[in-house]
Amino acid sequence: MILFLTSSPCQDGDSHIDPQNQFVDNLKWTIPHQARVLFITAAPDDFAFSEYCATSMYASLESCGLVFKSLVCLDRRNEANAHPLIDQSDFIILGGGHVPTQNRWLNELAIATKLKAFPGVIMGISAGSMNCAETVYAQPELPGESEDPDYQRFLPGLELTKTNILPHYQKLKYDTLDNRSLFDDITREDSKGHCFYALPDGSYLRQQNGREIIFGEAWAFHDQKITKACEHGQTLVLNEHT
Repeated sequence: MILFLTSSPCQDGDSHIDPQNQFVDNLKWTIPHQARVLFITAAPDDFAFSEYCATSMYASLESCGLVFKSLVCLDRRNEANAHPLIDQSDFIILGGGHVPTQNRWLNELAIATKLKAFPGVIMGISAGSMNCAETVYAQPELPGESEDPDYQRFLPGLELTKTNILPHYQKLKYDTLDNRSLFDDITREDSKGHCFYALPDGSYLRQQNGREIIFGEAWAFHDQKITKACEHGQTLVLNEHT
């Protein structure tokens, strides 16, 4: 299995796949010709949203030169066939959305073991990337979540990686939530005993044969400290084995 964890695979403000940091080249080298695509939504009960995200991403990937055979969107309507649909796919996309919502559904589907043995390519987008972790950091997102004592910030994930990705850093780094800075206060405090990598759109992580590499800019939130971990156009090897 080859894994791509993206913040967003598209350029900011449009639907074109972002070629920064060798992303398009790396996709073309790894996704087989005439691949069968399975899009796993983050909103299983919102069929219109799920289909829009699936078809839009499919079209965007085709526009950069990839050639596919078919597309299936996995949502609540066909969830009983999740396991055979994975078996029938070559390229799986985990869509973006609300992390806890997608996380609950992925755990209901019980697909972690099957995805770990998947021989093809998996790409996460935003929440989809976050939910690939062994232990997911569900960064508070909606008003009230950071103050809710019942909100679970650490959740069981798909166990495809031990690395925690935080997407859209260029958009969210100065955001506030519940009258506190999302990153400088909330996320930094939550990093005690943990390490999170904040990625702007255009940066991504690739895992292959147990080797994880970040391509492009990244900031590490580790033990309540924030450091620049990688620069644009450069790479950072995180580990050789997951």
